[in-house]
Amino acid sequence: MPDQPMKSMSPPAAPVAALGQALAGMDPRQPPGERLQRLIDAGLDRLPQPAGGETLRRWECLALVARHDLSLLKLYEGHTDAVAILAELNGTALLLPRSAWAVWCAEPPGVGLTLRRSEAGVYVLSGRKHWCSGAAAVSHALVSCRDEDGGRRLAAVAMRQPGVAVTEEGWHAVGMAACASVDVTFDEAQAVPVGDADAYLNRPGFWHGGAGIAASWYGAAQSLSDYLHAAVHGQAAADQFRLAHLGEVDIAMQGAAALLRETAAAIDADPYADASTPALRLRLAIEASASAVLRHVTRALGAGPLCRDPAFARMAADLPVFLRQSHAERDLAALGGMLAKQEHSPWLL
Repeated sequence: MPDQPMKSMSPPAAPVAALGQALAGMDPRQPPGERLQRLIDAGLDRLPQPAGGETLRRWECLALVARHDLSLLKLYEGHTDAVAILAELNGTALLLPRSAWAVWCAEPPGVGLTLRRSEAGVYVLSGRKHWCSGAAAVSHALVSCRDEDGGRRLAAVAMRQPGVAVTEEGWHAVGMAACASVDVTFDEAQAVPVGDADAYLNRPGFWHGGAGIAASWYGAAQSLSDYLHAAVHGQAAADQFRLAHLGEVDIAMQGAAALLRETAAAIDADPYADASTPALRLRLAIEASASAVLRHVTRALGAGPLCRDPAFARMAADLPVFLRQSHAERDLAALGGMLAKQEHSPWLL
């Protein structure tokens, strides 16, 4: 019988209310990396471990940060995901005080990192990594790489050492610009392997973490939905077209919230079950809901907040870019393939 998933260790996990108060007191003009460090220093990065019995509370925290600022969320989610991965793969000793972590595991064709043991007997990384969010702000990263035998590995690397260069290349989007997902090059940079070959992809928490991204999308959609609700709240003769859009938003948000709660409960009930199907379903459903919310809110409110409200405009620009962490039709086809293997109807009440 394998050990149970590691739950949050002392000090206790950050309460949602304290996280909300900290976010409310932050200056949105401060760079996301500096705000992330403030949350870490306050202990507000200590989230419940996925599948440890409080998955929904973990997702509530991710949604709350996303509702505040998606670029900050991108860094916060990466850091808290790294903490969870290290706990699952017995690497918590690598978590130094005040360290800020990222997880960079995208592997586009033709580029990547190689991990090898040097003549001095230490592991070193070489190559180029794309999509490195917060590279200039974090102190450490978990990166996917290949070992000398071609095996897929995960390695921990300190960013502030010789052999690591954060470029200004690879990111030109207006949306999510503040998280600065640039390329990083590694030239014999010292690293520490985390887990065995393929452990990162084969661990139960891989899909638990993937499902958590959906909570972030939900938080961003909630932020936009709140703008529309505030625009019609208390109006005796509210515009009927705005009310119709609000109804559509409510349908999207309520369905998304219900599926988030259901999936979190299922993950906690059976931590070692294959979560690929519920995670993909959740991601695709929340992506569809968030896309619907963005469409209805912007149509209902028109150009005004898009042009005159900086927070609304930033969220409306960030969300479509952030949603592209979904692989769209590829994920739909993967989900369909999983469902096609099931003998009985997947939709019984």
